[in-house]
Amino acid sequence: MRVLATYSIKGGVGKTTSAVNLADHAARAGWRVLVWDLDPQGAATFFLRVKPKVRGGARGLIGPHGELEPHVRASDVPGVHLLPADFSLRHLDVLLDVTPHAAGSGRARLGELLDPVTDRYDVAILDCPPGITLGSESVFGAADALLVPTVPSTLSARTLEQLDDFLRAWPGAPAVLPFLTMVDRRRRMHRDVAAALTSSWPALLRATVPSSASVERMGVERAPLSAFAPRGVANAAYRDLWAEIADRLTTIGAP
Repeated sequence: MRVLATYSIKGGVGKTTSAVNLADHAARAGWRVLVWDLDPQGAATFFLRVKPKVRGGARGLIGPHGELEPHVRASDVPGVHLLPADFSLRHLDVLLDVTPHAAGSGRARLGELLDPVTDRYDVAILDCPPGITLGSESVFGAADALLVPTVPSTLSARTLEQLDDFLRAWPGAPAVLPFLTMVDRRRRMHRDVAAALTSSWPALLRATVPSSASVERMGVERAPLSAFAPRGVANAAYRDLWAEIADRLTTIGAP
């Protein structure tokens, strides 16, 4: 099982919409998919129409006797299972810091929890809250690659640089695969920043997710784009993006 994380230091860049649509296209391509919603806001849980409830809360899940499998739920998207979020995940960093773990560090805990389900899924997609925290560090320890949605703006590009700087000192750091989201080619700044990122980031994925009203509608439809806007440019972009990610995974390691 390959472990991917939709992650960014910056909020509001399209992490959750990307996680849901990539999961959908991975499943359509025949991959067995687990989405783990790590954000206490539970947006991925909402989109996938699963009740936002973790029995025993984050304490029971992260604690020394916690395990993922009892909490996994089928979603409305064929081939996609979800480990839902609830508001107890706001304590994730504290629990990772104080709970004893077999590996001796909260940084390793998410990877420990994923290990027993590796034979059930081909890919796990971790939908992460923004910021760099102990929870983020545990994601870095578990993930093979970070999928980093990047809006073509100065601040978003800056946080991508900050992440790169942070991971340089990280032993066995995951691959960083940034991609452009919310792109409006009519705006000169978007074109200029996109060109600069393409030049300075060789790992930047080629597929670009446009600014699209259909993406905004996901909150109303509570479904991936393929369910209600299958012919739209945004759905096509996510389909191409997943194909590119799957191809990149062959260079990181076979699923």
